[in-house]
Amino acid sequence: MNGQVSAAKHPKALYVLFLTEMWERFAYYLMVGILFLYLTDTTTGGKGWSSRVGADVVGSFIALVYLTPFIGGLIADRYLGYIKSIFFGGSLMATGYLCLSIPGDTAMFISLGLIIVGNGFFKPNISTLLGNIYNKDELKPLKDNAYNIFYMGINIGAFFCNFVAAYLRNKYGWGYAFGAAGIGIIIGMIVLASSLKHVREGDIKKLTQKEDMSLGQIFGYVFLPALLASIVGWIVPSSLFHSTIMGSKANDAFIFACIPIIAFYISLWVKAKGQDKKGIGALLFIFTVSIVFWTIYNQNSTGLTIWAEKHTDRTVSPSNAKLIGAVFPLQQVTDTPRLVNKVDKFFVDVKDDNGNVVKVMGPDPYFNNVPKDQWPNGKEVKLFNTELFQSINPLFIVVLTLIFVWLFNFLRKRGKEPATAAKFGMALFISGLSALVMVFAIMSVPTVYGFKTGPAWLWATYGVFTISEIFLSPIGLSLVSKLAPARLTALMMGGWFLSTSIGGKIAGVMTSFWDDFTDKKVFFLILVIAAFIAGILIYSRLKSLNQIVKDKTGSA
Repeated sequence: MNGQVSAAKHPKALYVLFLTEMWERFAYYLMVGILFLYLTDTTTGGKGWSSRVGADVVGSFIALVYLTPFIGGLIADRYLGYIKSIFFGGSLMATGYLCLSIPGDTAMFISLGLIIVGNGFFKPNISTLLGNIYNKDELKPLKDNAYNIFYMGINIGAFFCNFVAAYLRNKYGWGYAFGAAGIGIIIGMIVLASSLKHVREGDIKKLTQKEDMSLGQIFGYVFLPALLASIVGWIVPSSLFHSTIMGSKANDAFIFACIPIIAFYISLWVKAKGQDKKGIGALLFIFTVSIVFWTIYNQNSTGLTIWAEKHTDRTVSPSNAKLIGAVFPLQQVTDTPRLVNKVDKFFVDVKDDNGNVVKVMGPDPYFNNVPKDQWPNGKEVKLFNTELFQSINPLFIVVLTLIFVWLFNFLRKRGKEPATAAKFGMALFISGLSALVMVFAIMSVPTVYGFKTGPAWLWATYGVFTISEIFLSPIGLSLVSKLAPARLTALMMGGWFLSTSIGGKIAGVMTSFWDDFTDKKVFFLILVIAAFIAGILIYSRLKSLNQIVKDKTGSA
């Protein structure tokens, strides 16, 4: 580039980072898309855990994977730089994905730990690297558009990964699917390594100010208290009250651990002055309100995965099954009880024709919510894999982003484009409407415990939610880059991901109580009400938020 970039043209760095992030997100969404299914699978070699435990683990994983960007962003800001941090984090994640192929609970938890730490170094810093490149005066007008294009890369990877996961786990098993995630992120790092000359200009370490805490101080004042708080959360509630606050010890520990970290971000605002104080304050408000959005977003890997798995008609007609099955292996189920030779809580003792006690697992769980007169009576039924539904959202993202980028450009030229803060408010209301679609889905059948709903309902809820995601998620990354003090950009990017972390944990906590919601409408109505309240909060501060953005960047 040689520093000469036309104001009307995106630099090559955008497309390098686009491809890098596409492959990294291919890996992440492949793994997280099947993690809950793997943990709760009882028929094809999964862990066979209950939905409550599976949701708890997935929620904790999502929470932690977005909590670590806090420290990863800080270390990159002050010590490693962004490119080194990206390669370090990518290497840890690749190891973790590949090691998920190793059997055993210990290997699985170590692998998840590597992915959690690796994401902390990768995720905030690739977004910050892009923002730094677009901080040039001639590129600033293109920053929002650049983040939208960057976000499309994320969703192209998220779209294709589920087909790869379904193919590999149907044909070869879970281990091969997890291994493919590791290969994906390795490809992404190769792309970045081969084009470093285009992105190096964004790898700028920020000078610390006298009021900034050192890394050692942050460990002492933030992470040590967070560790101690998590221990308190793990031990005290269950010991004193003989019950947990958030449904499990892990949930309590996470919530307690977040308190010192949240306090640290508040302290940044308290110590800041002038425009920095206003910018940090606006970001903290937006981070808080965005938790509701991320709770709904992360239903994709929790509540909506259960809905697709247990409550959605996934059958493939015999004619289509023959056609599709010729090139793509489909999931196979039957209502014939299966003889097994091990004792497990899922199995029931019965006697065979000779009077011998044998262990029998009943029909495939898919038929639990199918009327018995519609069972196949021993015939094999072909299904679309549950994880394929998770490709609906990224498909809509890719298609609708093109439409909305054009629409926003059209409105901008006429001075009618909604301000960034207004887009946030709209996003929250629209995300609430997506949850309302699921309320109508439940109302479409006599009872969710004996009938399955059509897949069109999931298409509808993902379609509505995607609009809210386009309004909020990529704009959020851009807004952090605009409002954060230069020396704290990656750290504030970590704060953005902290809101994602807390939303992911809340999604997991809610889904762990899925079976306790006898009326599933209540589950989704909680999300509807929370989203509408969050939207109202944004609009209540719309004028001041617009002014802060305008003062900091020159435009709202």
